[in-house]
Amino acid sequence: MPAPHIRNARSEDEQPLRRIDLETWSYLHAVSPPPGPDDPFFRDTCGPEAHLVAELDGAVVGYVRLGLPTPLASNAHVRQIRGLAVADAARGHGVGRALVRAAVEEARQGGFRRITLRVLGHNTAARKLYESEGFVVEGVQPEEFHLDGRYVDDVLMGQMLTGRDGQGGPGGAALTM
Repeated sequence: MPAPHIRNARSEDEQPLRRIDLETWSYLHAVSPPPGPDDPFFRDTCGPEAHLVAELDGAVVGYVRLGLPTPLASNAHVRQIRGLAVADAARGHGVGRALVRAAVEEARQGGFRRITLRVLGHNTAARKLYESEGFVVEGVQPEEFHLDGRYVDDVLMGQMLTGRDGQGGPGGAALTM
């Protein structure tokens, strides 16, 4: 099978991305209720511009959702992975890894100093993927969520994209702290 092609999402990706969300939803990685069959994938706060998609043989098979961790200017130098999903049929073909790498590169090219994410403690496969791509555990919120009858840790992970010398930041400008 060929390597996945990663590109920016477009509005016409709405239906395939919604299908992936419906197909892959699980308490293994989700803290919110399952999406409804008519729920939109893109929203006002999270449109196509916030997503990279993966294609295999021209079909959309996964996405990574990117954003800022807060609306505060004081941490606008941080990019956050806010969601990642791969269609069941595409698993094991490097799609998740390609999406993570593309997210890191997008953040680096955008001049961000750090990239972060949150992953549920029991999602061992995702944690291993992130660790293999340079993310480190920066904190754990024990039993932060009660999902499907169990308490689950929220694991905070991150990666530096630039040196700690004050260089970098959105748009490549130096940050003053």
